Amino acid sequence: MPIGQGELAFVPEPMPTAVALDAPTQRLLSEADYALGRLAGAAGRVVNPYLIGQPLLRREAILSSRIEGTQTTPEQLVLLELGISPQAPDGPEAADTQEVLNYVLAMELGLRRLGEIPLSLRLVRELHAALLADVRAARDRPGQLRDVQNYISVAGTSLLLARYVPPPMPEMKEALERWEEDLHRGAEHLPLLVHLALSHYQFEAIHPFRDRNGRVGRLLIPLTLCAQGRLEQPLLYMSAYFEAHRREYVDRLLRVSTHGDWLGWVSFFVRGVAECASDGLVLAQQLIDLRERYLAQVRPARSAGALARLVDELFRVPSITIGRATELLGATPASASANLAKLAQLGVVAEVTGRQRNQVFVAHEILAFVGREARLA
Repeated sequence: MPIGQGELAFVPEPMPTAVALDAPTQRLLSEADYALGRLAGAAGRVVNPYLIGQPLLRREAILSSRIEGTQTTPEQLVLLELGISPQAPDGPEAADTQEVLNYVLAMELGLRRLGEIPLSLRLVRELHAALLADVRAARDRPGQLRDVQNYISVAGTSLLLARYVPPPMPEMKEALERWEEDLHRGAEHLPLLVHLALSHYQFEAIHPFRDRNGRVGRLLIPLTLCAQGRLEQPLLYMSAYFEAHRREYVDRLLRVSTHGDWLGWVSFFVRGVAECASDGLVLAQQLIDLRERYLAQVRPARSAGALARLVDELFRVPSITIGRATELLGATPASASANLAKLAQLGVVAEVTGRQRNQVFVAHEILAFVGREARLA
C-alpha cells in the first residue's frame, strides 16, 4: 500500500489455513518431527531440569544476539550473571553482554509466564521489555508497539530504497490481532511445525517493534513448542541455522511477501528444525555424559552430596562464588570454600580472578558448550 511520495509498505495477508506440501517437504517434515521427538526424549530422561536446557539457552542467547551484531563471550556472560561487569561498566562490552543476558532472562520469563497466561501479544510485549531492560534503549519503547514507520535496508539507505517496508501502524495493529488469533486457531488444522513456520514469517513480516523484532521472533519458536506441549522446556533453538543461511533466510521470507511462496519457506524452516534438533541432541548427550563423569569423580569424596549439588548448579550457571555456594549448600563459608577447592582439584572448576577474596570459579568444560558452534548438515 502507498505510504508517501512513492514509498510502498507491505501488509501481510492472514496466514493460510493450508499449505500443499510436496513430497520432499513432507519428508523434511517427518525428519524434523522425528529429530524434535528425540531431543525431547533425551531431556525427559534426565533428573536435573537445567542439565541440557540452560547451556543450550546460553549458547542460543549468544548466537541470536550475534545475528544483530552484538558480541560477547561465554565467560563474560556467566560473569555478568554473578554481577561482575566485563571491562568498563559503561563500555560497549558491558552493554553487549547485558543484551545477551537479557535474552536469557527473557526466555526464562517467557517460560514462567506460560504457566500463567497463554502465548499472546501481551506475553510478546513482556518479552520485548525484558530484552531492552538496562540497555539504555528508551527510544525503542520497551514493551510497546512501534509508533513510527520502520523498514529493513542496508544501513544508510532511505525508506524509498528499502528492501522491505512493514505495514503502517493501523494495518500493523490489525495484522497483529489476526496473528494472535492464528497462534491458537492455526495449530488446530495444520501440522505444528508448519504452523510454527507460518507464524514466524507472519511476525517478522509485521515487524511490530522499533527494534529487536528478530530476537523476539526467535524467542517465540521454542516458547511456542512449549505452549503447544511439544517440548517441556525450551530446547529447539534456530539462530545457528538462520545465521548459517542468513541470505537464504531473508530471501525466503521476502519471497512469501512478493510471490506467496509458502512452500519454499516451510521447506526451508522445517529443514532447519531437523538440523537444529539433531545438533541439540548431540550436545544434550555430551552434557549428560559430562555430568556422569563429574558425579563419578565426586562420588568417593566424604562430601559427595554437597559436591554433587554444586555440580548440578554449575550446569544451571557455569560460574559460582563462595557466597553462592554457601547459600546453596546451607553451609558455612569455610565449608563451601573447601568444597569448591575440591572441585577445582578435580578439574571441574577453575578460579579466574587470582584473588584471595571474592573469588569466582568457572566450569570451563560446561562453558565450552555455551561457546560451541553448531554442527549443522
